[in-house]
Amino acid sequence: MLNRRQMLGAAIAACLMPGAAMAQSSMPSASQIQRRLEVAPAQRVRPQDRVTVQELKRRPDLRRRAPSIDIQAINFEFDSAEVPRSQYRKVAQIADALKQLRRRRPGTVVLLEGHTDAVGSFGYNQRLSEQRAASLRRTLVRQFGVPARMMETVGYGEEFLLVPTQNENWRNRRVTLRRIDDFIR
Repeated sequence: MLNRRQMLGAAIAACLMPGAAMAQSSMPSASQIQRRLEVAPAQRVRPQDRVTVQELKRRPDLRRRAPSIDIQAINFEFDSAEVPRSQYRKVAQIADALKQLRRRRPGTVVLLEGHTDAVGSFGYNQRLSEQRAASLRRTLVRQFGVPARMMETVGYGEEFLLVPTQNENWRNRRVTLRRIDDFIR
């Protein structure tokens, strides 16, 4: 529990450095990631209404119903899709959560969604988001032993901004993990 002095200090830090203060506290633990992905979908999909992974990627109405968590703490170098080694501690949290989820729910499929902010062209941001999602998947498989078959990737570029702005905003640069096995055939 924070006392008044700690709360005041945190509030001042957030005002003076809003991006830095928020970015530092935004990496959820492995257990938080796991819990968010384990919940039941917002609305069940009947077996006859399930879709392919490719169809799901184009259906924001269905994706929104799937359990998900935004990860805004993984920092990529400017104009790079490679996950820097300095970020591996954070990626390890995702890997631990996915492995535990797989043990508890065999057959789990997670969609790794890459997102960017709106700085740059639409096409460039689209490609970069796809590359970053694929890079995270590669890192999870090669460095942390997460089974490749449990992850799909997609990039949405600047299409689904959390903060609607044409300016740079770190909250828009994120990866969303979405458990989709209840929605696909």
